[in-house]
Amino acid sequence: MNKYYITTSIAYASSKPHVGNTYEVVLADAIARYKRLKGYDVYFQTGTDEHGQKIEKKALDAGLEPQKYVDNMSSVVEKICKKMNINYDKFVRTSDNNHKTIVSKIFKKLYENGDIYKGKYEGWYCSACEAFIAEGQLNEGKCPECGKDAEKTCEEAYFLKLSKYKDKLLEYINDNPDFLLPELRKNEMINNFFNQGLQDLCVSRSSFKWGIPVSFDEEHIIYVWIDALSNYITFLGYNPDGESSKEYKKYWPADLHLIGKDIFRFHAIYWPIMLMALDQPLPKTIFGHPWLLTNNDKMSKSKGNVIYADELVDLFGLDEIRYYMLHEMPYANDGNLSYELLIERINSDLVNTLGNLVNRTIAMSHKYFDGLVIKSNSLLDIDLKLIENCKNIVKSINLSMEKIDVNSSLESIIELARKCNKYIDENEPWELYKNIEDKERLNVVIYNLLECIRYIAVLLQPFLPDTSEKIFYQLNTNLKDFDSLKTFGLLESNTKLNINTPLFLRINKEEMLENLKNM
Repeated sequence: MNKYYITTSIAYASSKPHVGNTYEVVLADAIARYKRLKGYDVYFQTGTDEHGQKIEKKALDAGLEPQKYVDNMSSVVEKICKKMNINYDKFVRTSDNNHKTIVSKIFKKLYENGDIYKGKYEGWYCSACEAFIAEGQLNEGKCPECGKDAEKTCEEAYFLKLSKYKDKLLEYINDNPDFLLPELRKNEMINNFFNQGLQDLCVSRSSFKWGIPVSFDEEHIIYVWIDALSNYITFLGYNPDGESSKEYKKYWPADLHLIGKDIFRFHAIYWPIMLMALDQPLPKTIFGHPWLLTNNDKMSKSKGNVIYADELVDLFGLDEIRYYMLHEMPYANDGNLSYELLIERINSDLVNTLGNLVNRTIAMSHKYFDGLVIKSNSLLDIDLKLIENCKNIVKSINLSMEKIDVNSSLESIIELARKCNKYIDENEPWELYKNIEDKERLNVVIYNLLECIRYIAVLLQPFLPDTSEKIFYQLNTNLKDFDSLKTFGLLESNTKLNINTPLFLRINKEEMLENLKNM
C-alpha cells in the first residue's frame, strides 16, 4: 500500500483562528480523505505552535502562565477541527516535552556541525508575525505581511547558515518542478529571496523566556521557526542522535506540506535548508495556498472583519461551509467570502442543483416503482452520454486532485449533477409514467439517475462526508469505495430505497442578512 503523509502548518496558539486559517485544515482534510478513498495509507498531521514572544505577552495580559494560556488556545483549535469534521491522525503541540527534547538536540547538532553560529542581530522585527525583516522588505517601516509597525532590535543571537546551502537548494528547486507549488509562489521565492541574496537566519532570541532553551546556552531561546518547523519530523520519531522510529522511516519525507502563502518562505527556504543540514530528505511538495478574504479584504481584528468557521457552521451548516471553502478558493488566487455570496452558492449549487437532484429522483422512484431499484440495459444514445459523463468525471477528478486543484474537483461533481437534472428535463419521467408502454423507458431513466447519484456520493466523500452518508442512506447502498466507480450499473436490482429527505434547506437571503446585521 502506498503511503501518503500530509501536513498543515500548525496554528499559532496566540488567538482563535479565523475562517481563513481554518480553510487550510479543511483543504488538507479533503485531500487526506481523497487519498484514503484511493487506498493510500494516509498520515495526516496538524496541531498548534505554542512558543514565542507574542504568546508570552498574551499570557501576561490575560494573567495566566504561558502553559495554561496555550492549553486553553490549543483546546479551542481542537474544538474547531472537531466542528469542521477534520479527520486527522495526529494533533501535535509544540509544548510537548518529547518535541522540546528533540528540537533541543536538533539545534545542538546543527551547532556542532557548524551550521549554526553565534553572532549579533541588528535589524527589523515584527512581533505579530514572529519574523525578522530585511531592510529592503520593509513597506514604509511596516511589516510586508501584516502591515504592522516593525521594531528595530539589537541582540546577541545564534544564526543558521542559509548562505552555505543557497546554491544547493536553488539547484534542487530547479531540478524538482513539483517541489514548490504553485509556480507563481516558486517564482516569488527565487526573485524575492534567492536573487537578492539569502541572509543567514536568526534562530535564537534572548529577550523573552517562553520557548525551548538552547541546551548549551540557556540565556537563549530556540527561535519559533526552528521549533515549529521541526514538528513535521519530531512527532514522527526523528532522532538526530541515533536511530529514528519506524513511523519516521515509513512516512518521511512528507508528500505534501500545505502552507498559507504568508508563511511560504519559511517552509520553502528555511525548512529545506534545515533538513539539508541534518542530511534528511526534503518533502516532495510544498504548496502555498491563497488566502480567503472577507469582502475582498484580508481578515484582521483591527478592521473588524474577522469571521470564524465554527460560527458559520452554527449559522449555515457544516457541509455548506466546507463546500463554500473548498469550492470558492481558486488554485492560486485569493478566494472571497461574503454572506451574500455564501447564501447564493448554497441555494444555487447545494439546494437547487445537488439537493434537488437527489430529492426528486428518489421521490420519483418511490412514486413510480415503490422505492425498488430495477436495473435495465435498454439504453439509448442519451443514456450512453450520461454514463460517459460519469466515467469522465472520475478521470477528471483524479487529474485535478493530483494537481491539488480541489475547487475544480468539486465543480466537476456539481456539473455532473447539473447534467443529471438536464437529463430529467429531457426525458420527462412524469410524462413517461402516464403511458404504460413507456414504463420500461421510465425504469431506464430512473435507474441511470440513481446510479449517477451513487457516483456523486462516492466522489463527494472527501469534501462533504456527512452529505455523502445521507445520500448513501437514501440509496440504501454500501457501494462507497472508489473501485466501485470502475463499472457503471452496480446498484443492485430490488434494493429498497429509504425515504427521501432534503439534503439542504433553502436560505431566505433577505431574512438571513437582516438577522446577521442585528447580531
